[in-house]
Amino acid sequence: MTRLIVWRHGNTDWNAGRRVQGQTDVPLNDLGRRQAAEAAELLIRMRPDAIVSSDLRRAADTAAALAGLTGLPVSTDDRLRERYFGAWQGLTMAEVAEQRPDEHARWTAGEDVIGGDVETLDDLGKRVSEAIQDAAGLAPGGTVVVATHGAAARQGVGHLLGWPREQLRTLRALQNCHWVELTDDPARGWQLGAYNVGVFADRPVPPPV
Repeated sequence: MTRLIVWRHGNTDWNAGRRVQGQTDVPLNDLGRRQAAEAAELLIRMRPDAIVSSDLRRAADTAAALAGLTGLPVSTDDRLRERYFGAWQGLTMAEVAEQRPDEHARWTAGEDVIGGDVETLDDLGKRVSEAIQDAAGLAPGGTVVVATHGAAARQGVGHLLGWPREQLRTLRALQNCHWVELTDDPARGWQLGAYNVGVFADRPVPPPV
């Protein structure tokens, strides 16, 4: 049985300011680096066999905290990048609501196509799901840790499990440096073992962007 850990990156200044990151390459802040180091101390107990990361710095630097403890190399895959948020990137969510109200309303409603050159949920789910399946193939029967992003993790995992969008909307956003645990059983396929696991369970949930 293969175990897959889908891990959201640590905090950034844009997370803290509720600013839409998307595929903007924003680095971890001091809190994010501390979160990554403390989460890595838990994840190393799972004896990972491989580590794969989005190529954006906030994810790659999160993965590096675990790599430093395990001695494993980090492979990067740009399919693990966050959802591309087009014209929203760099704006706060309040600014999006004010400047692009129709798009914001469609996003809030969970619609697939929202405009503003924002990547569709279907496209996001497909590319991230393909990437995490390929990552799992690096260590069949072992444990693979995948460092990615909030919206990417939720949509990619949902697509992998075959969940409809309406069901995915019942899941809270992953907190910074929290993860999802999945197992791939030869007889039963992919199954969700745990969701939103991590060190900082008592902290407010920042938006998954």
